[in-house]
Amino acid sequence: MPELPEVETTRKGLEPYILSSKVKAVNIHFKTLRWPIAIETKSIEGLKSTGLERRAKYLLWHFKHGTVVMHLGMSGAMRIVSSKEPLQKHDHFEVIFANDKALRFNDPRRFGAVLWQTKNQPLAILDNLGPEPLTDKFNPEYLHQALCKRKGAIKNAIMTNQVVVGVGNIYASEALFLAGIKPTAIANKVSKVRLSKLVDAIKHVLAKAIAEGGTTLKDFTQTDGNPGYFAQQLNVYGRDGEACLKCQSTIKRKVIGQRASYYCGNCQR
Repeated sequence: MPELPEVETTRKGLEPYILSSKVKAVNIHFKTLRWPIAIETKSIEGLKSTGLERRAKYLLWHFKHGTVVMHLGMSGAMRIVSSKEPLQKHDHFEVIFANDKALRFNDPRRFGAVLWQTKNQPLAILDNLGPEPLTDKFNPEYLHQALCKRKGAIKNAIMTNQVVVGVGNIYASEALFLAGIKPTAIANKVSKVRLSKLVDAIKHVLAKAIAEGGTTLKDFTQTDGNPGYFAQQLNVYGRDGEACLKCQSTIKRKVIGQRASYYCGNCQR
């Protein structure tokens, strides 16, 4: 599943293309993804975008009267191509620009989303989200307060969008390894000193992944068709049975909250 770095990589890849040209046409080739594709997206025809930003794992494509809200789901990818290029299987949503480039949203599993948010009206799925992990609002004091009543595993807690957005399964495992915290540690029992290390680790691993283009697992590609490269530098994720790169102990795998978690029993306490 694309995580925050992959979504941010997509945003950066799309931005120079979709902000530089007016929209000529919007084509909905398959009406329903996770939810029905918003027919209101056709209202952007003839207009130029006012901006593109990311909130959590959502891309917010702004226009003067509203916003196209897009989510990659489990297998979604967006790419910029010539509008004359034949559609691929699972190209469900397409925006053609005045310069005859096209943005195509391809989603084999159809868990993605293309929604519409009218200007100055809230969108329920964006309510009650925690802070962005790479901002100053996400700090040790905040995290300590946010976890003070959470008795579950620390890994589940930092993957909760109400606590902090965008820390998915891969990067939660990696950040906990860097911070030396076992993923099963009880969230409200982790000291503020250790949470400080965790905050730094989350920021580090996400920033590094964004810089290196996102993680390639099965489905994600950047908007130019090139994969991300961060997967080559994972310390624990997907490495169960292999030697820890730090201490040579065997990396373990444990299912926590229905997700596979990877850790070093020696380096993480």
